[in-house]
Amino acid sequence: MISKETIDRVFETARVEEVIGEFVQLKKAGSNFKGLSPFTDEKSPSFMVSPVKQIWKDFSTGKGGNAISFLMEHEHYSYPEAIKYLARKYNIEIEETEQSDEQKQQLNERESMFVVSKFASEYFHDLMLNTQQGKAIGLSYFKERGFRDDIIEKFDLGYCKDEWNNFTNAALDKGYDLKYLASTGLTIVKENKQFDRFKGRVLFPIHSMSGRVLGFGGRILTADKKAAKYLNSPESDIYHKSKILYGIYQAKKEIAKQDNCFLVEGYTDVISFHQSGIENVVASSGTALTSDQIRLVNRLTKNITVLFDGDAAGLRASIRGIDLILEQGMNVKVVSFPEGEDPDSFAKSHSDTELKTYLEDSAQDFINFKVSLLMKEAKNDPVKKAGLIRDIVTSISKIPDGIQREVYVQECSRIMEISERVLFSELAQLLNKESKPKRGQSNVDPNQPPAEYFMDQETAMTAVKGGAISTQKVDQLNILEKEIIRILLLFGNEEVSFTNVIETEDEHGKVIEEIEEYISPVFKELYLNLQDDEVEFTNSIFQKVYYELINQISQNEKIDINSLTNHPNEEISNEVTSILMDEEKYTLSEWERKNIFVTETASILPKLVTDAILNLRRILIERKITEIMKESLKDNSIKVDLELISNYTGLKKRLFEKLNRVV
Repeated sequence: MISKETIDRVFETARVEEVIGEFVQLKKAGSNFKGLSPFTDEKSPSFMVSPVKQIWKDFSTGKGGNAISFLMEHEHYSYPEAIKYLARKYNIEIEETEQSDEQKQQLNERESMFVVSKFASEYFHDLMLNTQQGKAIGLSYFKERGFRDDIIEKFDLGYCKDEWNNFTNAALDKGYDLKYLASTGLTIVKENKQFDRFKGRVLFPIHSMSGRVLGFGGRILTADKKAAKYLNSPESDIYHKSKILYGIYQAKKEIAKQDNCFLVEGYTDVISFHQSGIENVVASSGTALTSDQIRLVNRLTKNITVLFDGDAAGLRASIRGIDLILEQGMNVKVVSFPEGEDPDSFAKSHSDTELKTYLEDSAQDFINFKVSLLMKEAKNDPVKKAGLIRDIVTSISKIPDGIQREVYVQECSRIMEISERVLFSELAQLLNKESKPKRGQSNVDPNQPPAEYFMDQETAMTAVKGGAISTQKVDQLNILEKEIIRILLLFGNEEVSFTNVIETEDEHGKVIEEIEEYISPVFKELYLNLQDDEVEFTNSIFQKVYYELINQISQNEKIDINSLTNHPNEEISNEVTSILMDEEKYTLSEWERKNIFVTETASILPKLVTDAILNLRRILIERKITEIMKESLKDNSIKVDLELISNYTGLKKRLFEKLNRVV
């Protein structure tokens, strides 16, 4: 178990914007940061990070929390693993107490697979560096490829002995469960036999964006034609080949810094580029590029430069990935190497400066690249040339931004010597075809909220297709309870001036109103009024948060937001985070830039507190009147207490007068 002192130091030291910034490209938005959601596929930012409050909120999925909860949500860490990750990041020494057998057994399935994979990576790396066979075969292979010691260390490269079960036996001797050796694919189990999947291969560990070992790529060193040259870990709960990019962990900081990502095909391409000083590079590991892989890069930069081998057949096969990149709203450039060269060989045969210069000078946009590649085939054939133009316009149609599409149409018109009018006509047809809903699908935008109109205090009216109207109940009590929690969280410690109207009667029975002003903390004003009314929150989560707040107030006479956002009860921390970040939502739409200005809540705080109390009383009174009426209708023997209802109605009327409303 990690000691409480270590956990406290991690919470005190970790900066949520720094932690999330390693996984998501964040841009300044007022006092906050915003970026694309790492949990959904979106074009407009809905992800907010507050450095002041040290919390984050993803408005597209509703998820939110602190640095720890982000790592648990994004990287699927357990709570201890998230703490350890941050401790390593901020050079905090981890103090641990001995785990019991029961606590060890509580590690979940995924966590056990991660633990086994980490052991395997360390074992293969150590075996290569510190055994005679490892040095003679594994290390010598990487040395022959020209890789330096620091690069071998950086990528945790390793070697598995050419023996049937060397690794498996070593893992079992260390106490690792065969179940997890099999589920990660490290060991192949057949009947009563088990043997190493990667025997006799040099190994390239594949890391997640946070550095966890997900799987391995293994290259054979013999000339066995029956065996695959490269062998990857099989799909598992922790390794999905189509959702990870090799080198993303080592490249993420430089990708964000350079605001560009080089995309290559193989492991050695990535490693050779790093050795040449170019670190913003990742590989699709020999698979066809997928949308999930592109989204990984999209979190860090909007710019991708695809590097193609000089092989013509490879170019044709890989060019399809360009449309996928364009669909994600990203900017794509292309660099192709001379025939017979690939990024690895080119990096080795040229100096670092020559490589960087070549990448800068050879980069071209996708239109020029497609034209230069396909025009050789089209030559003077009008039919083939028309096909090429349609191919380019199809790529342009994938771009979500209208302005970019128009610029590319103009560029295509210039290069291909064809009128813009014809190209725009073709583009319009393609866009129209894509926008039509498929059979059985609705044309309604799922991200567009329904139109709602409020008829009275508790009924919402929703417009639906065809002009029909449906009604639905709005739980105003729930809204008011949330508002009270929001005020307590944001302004509970503020001391403001309140006014109280004291009513007395003179000797003639005339009501005289006296206005009393007093200074009070917001939490005290709300607490005393709620206590007077004997209010119990109907929403269980709000009730839990309220009890935590009252507990803090009774002990310290102050509300500590950090202890709530970092609360061990996930339900409480999530709700508090969500409420705190709700007020930041408008910055996503840049309202100020559009001359829409939001009233500062602090300036109307006394009225806000008073209105919240009065509105809550109003709703409770309305419900009491409704209960009395229902009870009498249910049982005809019960007479309606008209005097009681009249008193409640009179009280309700006075509340409306205080709220400046008309009954």
